[in-house]
Order: sequence, then structure tokens, then C-alpha cells
Amino acid sequence: MKILKVPYTGNIKRIFKLISLVPLFFGCEDTVDVDVPESEPRLAIEASLDWEKGTQGNEQQIRLSMTTPYFDNDQSTPVVGASIQVINVDTEELFVFGHQGNGIYATDEFVPRLNNSYRLEVTYDNEIYLAEERLHSVVDIDELAQSRENGFDDDLLELNIYFTDPEDEVNFYIIWCQSNSDLFPFLFDFDDEFVNGNQIHFTYEKSDDPDNGQFPFEPGETAWVRLLGVSERYHDYMGLLISQSGTGGNPFGAVPATLRGNIVNTTDQDHYALGYFRVAQVATGLYTFE
Repeated sequence: MKILKVPYTGNIKRIFKLISLVPLFFGCEDTVDVDVPESEPRLAIEASLDWEKGTQGNEQQIRLSMTTPYFDNDQSTPVVGASIQVINVDTEELFVFGHQGNGIYATDEFVPRLNNSYRLEVTYDNEIYLAEERLHSVVDIDELAQSRENGFDDDLLELNIYFTDPEDEVNFYIIWCQSNSDLFPFLFDFDDEFVNGNQIHFTYEKSDDPDNGQFPFEPGETAWVRLLGVSERYHDYMGLLISQSGTGGNPFGAVPATLRGNIVNTTDQDHYALGYFRVAQVATGLYTFE
């Protein structure tokens, strides 16, 4: 069996980025008023039903919020009064998500079934939003290990993630990594187009980038890894989102286009929601650097 190494290091793109705007001119005292166009508030649906291996997967939650103007102090407004249900299309099982407060809707009765399709139905403000996804399986993480020689800088610690891709299958993955020193997780999209049936060796090295809250791994630091088996469409969606996150911090950069997920407003298609309905099996692992 061949081992294929996939190194990621240097300026790794993040799904979330803190954007700091630096004054471009000094000594300018004139006040300049800039009209910033404001888009209408949209419903944001955070619906990721993840079944972690070794658990029942019955406890799931979905968060609803409304977007707010960019310069508002509140980044989003929780949504109450919505009706949410998820239906197993293959078995016709129905799972109702009840509001728990702060825009969180939850159930403890969800039943994950591999290769079954699930349909999300959200009713809010007299509009109906629908999305459908299939629950994809994922392999186990074979091993987590540390080294210094697999990345670009031999002085930096790096995390090595090993997993074996199944033969004769088309698989798409999201690799999610976060340590106890990271403000936000780092995400990577990966598919097996050229590595089908091989053991994958994925190397994750963090360079020193304080402006973006990124610091090298240190002894004693613990990293949490999640390997998700996802659909091709979700893989492509996340790839675009990860790519767009790399434009932050440049006031003259192109403004990223709004990415539309798989959630459709069947009442008014122009009044679409933000977000993506995901159903995934997840393999997890923890590693503490020595």
C-alpha cells in the first residue's frame, strides 16, 4: 500500500478570519463620509447534523439567525418562532427540532442511517426553506503523530494525520483541525480523485502569523482533529468558502461573492437563505504534542 503525503503549511486559509483595517494615510484630518450599501437581512441556517463515530448521534441542533448590517455591533439576531423538522426520505422517519432559546433548535431523537437521504424543512415568517443531503460514511483516523521534517520549516512542530481511503469508491472529505491555542478551526477540503484506495498522510504545520492569530504548535499543546465524509457538492461549497476566506485584510481586494448553499426558499427563490444543510459521519482524534 502506498502512502501519499499531502502537506499543508504556510499561509493556511481559514473559514473565519479577523479583518483589521489599517489607516492608509496619516496626517489627514478631513472627515470622509462613505455610503456603504446595505443588503436586506437574510435568514442564516446553520444545519450541520454530524454523527460522531462511537456515539448514537441522536442529539443534534440547528441554529437560526438573521444577518445584520456589517457595522452593527450585533453580528446576527437569533430567530424564534420557526418550525424545523428533518425527514429521513428513505424510511419516512420524522424528527422535530424544538426551540431551546437563542435561536437554537434541538432534538435528542435523531436516528442517523448511513447512505440514507435526509430532507430539512424550515418554516419561518410564512416562507418555507428546503434542502436535502445524504449521510456519507467516513473511515477511521489511522494515526495522529508529530514530526518536524515533513513540512517546510524543520524548526516547527507539525501534526501528521493518517487515514486510509476505501478502494473503488469516490470519496470527499473535510478535515477540521483546532488546537487549544487557536481562536478558530482550520478547515481543508480533500478528495480521493488521484489517491483512491491509498493511505493518506496529511501534514498540518502552522507558521508564525500573529496578525491572523496563528502560532506554531508548541509542546503541551493539544490538537483536535475531525475527519468528515461529505457529499461532492458540500466539498465544492466548502472549497470555495475556504478560498474566499483568504481575501480578508486587503481593503482593495475583490469582494467575495455571496455563496449560496443547498437551502432553497420554495416560497420566494429570490429571498434565499444563507448556509448549508450537511449530514455527515465524523471520525475524531486528539493529539498532545510532546
